[in-house]
Parts: sequence; C-alpha cells; structure tokens
Amino acid sequence: MPPALKALLAQLVGWTVAIALAGGGLLPAGVWPIAGVQLVTATATAAALRSARWWLPIHLGFAPLLILAGRLDIAPGWYLAAFALLLAVYWTSFRTQVPLYLSSRATVAAVAALLPTGRPVRLLDLGSGTGSLLRPLARLRPDCHFHGIEAAPAPWLISWLLALGRGNIVIRRGDFFAPAWSEFDVIYAFLSPIPMTEVWAKAQQELKPGGLLVSNSFPVSGRKPERIVEVADRRATKLYMYRVGGTRPRAK
Repeated sequence: MPPALKALLAQLVGWTVAIALAGGGLLPAGVWPIAGVQLVTATATAAALRSARWWLPIHLGFAPLLILAGRLDIAPGWYLAAFALLLAVYWTSFRTQVPLYLSSRATVAAVAALLPTGRPVRLLDLGSGTGSLLRPLARLRPDCHFHGIEAAPAPWLISWLLALGRGNIVIRRGDFFAPAWSEFDVIYAFLSPIPMTEVWAKAQQELKPGGLLVSNSFPVSGRKPERIVEVADRRATKLYMYRVGGTRPRAK
C-alpha cells in the first residue's frame, strides 16, 4: 500500500473510532477526549500497517494541531503559504519515503578520503539536497567533477544558486533514477532504507566494473558491504561501500 494511502486510512480509522465512541456517550464531553482517542487509534493503525516510523509522530500530533489551528485567528492565506513552503522543501517525500538529509562536515571529509587520488573522479550525489556534500568536495578536489540530482524545488534552487561559478559542480533537478549512471565512478546516496535495493540494482547494471556506491547510514538489504567507514560526527554516521563487480558474498 502506498505510504500516503496508509496515512489516510490511519486517520480515517482514528476519526471513525473517536466519533463512534463520542456518539455512544463513552467519552467525556469536549473535543480533547475525541482528539486523544483519534490520535492513539490513528497512530496504532499506522503502526499496524507498518508505516515508516517518521509517520507516527505525525499521526500523534495531527488532531491536536488541527484543533489548535482552528481556534487561532489566522488568515487562511498563511496556511496556504506554509503548505506551499513544505511542498517546495519536501516535494514527493511522502511517496518516495526519502526525507531531506544533510551530510555533515565530518562525512564530507570521510567521502573525500575515499576518492581515488592521482586522477579525476566523477561523483553523483543522489538527492543532493542543498549541496552540503558537493560544495566542500568540489573545494577539496578541484580536479574532480561533482554532479547532484534533487527533486524538491527549494533545495534544488538553493544548491544551484550556491554552486554558481564553480566549474566542477553540476546541479540538476529531477528523478535520480531517470538518467544513466554510466559516466560516473562514484555514486553517493543519503536516502532511506526504502530505495536502496533499487539503487544497488541500477548501480550494478550501469556503473563500470570497479565503480563504487557509497551509502550514508542505510545499507543495501541482503548485501554485505565491501567496507564500512565509521565517521566521528554527532550522528555516529556509517558509510557503507559497495563495489560493482566485486566478489563479496551475499549476507545470510
């Protein structure tokens, strides 16, 4: 079931149960008991449907925020503006289940250390966000070429503007699965567990032998990495490295 449909179903179940209990006189008077039953039921339904964990706090807060918003004297245009801003930042995250992650400075240094020296390297950042990885990498390795693909309009625009004038950075907007990856030596991904199997399949199909997939925080399910690099940052980041054409066995 698509994530958005799971969320809608959970909310509908939550409101149905809450209204039914209130209509039967089984809840105390007032709107907050209804909201309490709704948020608990919706969150439990979402968990039962195996929604991603980040959906659960959304279900917990939806009913209370809806009630509070209704009691505030705020012009409807502000709600529309907030929605437009969130849409520009997160775009299709509800469908792809890939939120906006920013790579830390320590991660940049770790990735730079992984790049081969003595020759130019072409790196593609999948879902490059605001360019937090690409810009410092471009400064550290001016001999290399760094490309990023971002779907969400706001992060793409920010990264494109900040990369202006840098000859070794190319930022494009779109689906990172659409173009061929055959021109790149390294693929960097800081996504989520959901697309990693498809990412690895495309990397195997299109990268040249010896090409490298570096996944920040999310390993490829069922595939043992060639190497794991532990980054000394606040998140205790791990970089999972997969070599195309390698002979490592599948994890059991």
